[in-house]
Amino acid sequence: MTTVFPQTERLKCLAHAALNAPPGRRRLLLAAGMGIMCHVLFTLAVLSMITAMFFGMSRSIGTVPWPFAIVTNALLILQFPLAHSWFLTRRGGRTLMQLIPGPDGKTLATTTFAIIASAQLLALFALWTPSGVTWWEAEGAAFWIICTAYASAWLMLIKASFDAGAEVQLGALGWMSLAAKVRPVFPDMPTTGLFRLIRQPIYVAFALTLWTVPVWTPDQVALALSFTAYCLLAPLLKERRFTSRYGHRFVRYREQVPYAIPRICRRRRDK
Repeated sequence: MTTVFPQTERLKCLAHAALNAPPGRRRLLLAAGMGIMCHVLFTLAVLSMITAMFFGMSRSIGTVPWPFAIVTNALLILQFPLAHSWFLTRRGGRTLMQLIPGPDGKTLATTTFAIIASAQLLALFALWTPSGVTWWEAEGAAFWIICTAYASAWLMLIKASFDAGAEVQLGALGWMSLAAKVRPVFPDMPTTGLFRLIRQPIYVAFALTLWTVPVWTPDQVALALSFTAYCLLAPLLKERRFTSRYGHRFVRYREQVPYAIPRICRRRRDK
């Protein structure tokens, strides 16, 4: 019988293997420590991001005096896409495996990557220094409509991450594989769920969260413009990696599925 949600089955099998791990005190302590660090930082990063953008980046703990705050805020924006993209290159991937000394660094690479990415996002949204200027704030019915759109964008991001492979997106693949003492097995090329409509649903959903906030400030505009550009350009590097990894399969998928905007008209004609 074909499994309806292979993503759920993969995660359940991995979690079951980790919970029934073979003995090995040092290995299990390392796996548990990395897992706790990863998921705590991930949760804090997501919560700080949701909250900070909801208020248009007008509430955070950054206190750098102006105009120096312009430089520090710009560096906070740049540090995420630059490091995030570099760690996904071959050279960056090798460095990632070496950050945890010993033979377990390779197994823990996805968890290490998630820890670094979460720390970067947490730094960006928690340490941002607000300008103190508010251009527009939604009220009444507009507030609730925009909040619904904001929540929907986040739900889309969650769904897209799930479709891509929750164990990788959450950083669980590394530490659970180490605990279970098995080689990490990455999900196959994603083509189901939202990936049936567009090739880059994670980046599109992330961009939508940037533009569906109820409070607009110069800070939010700077963040939205910068990260939207990243969401449009970074997947080009990802697709280059996928072409190298999956070859003709990805080329055929790329020919059939649009980059970021669904082919609604064509789907209607097909019906």
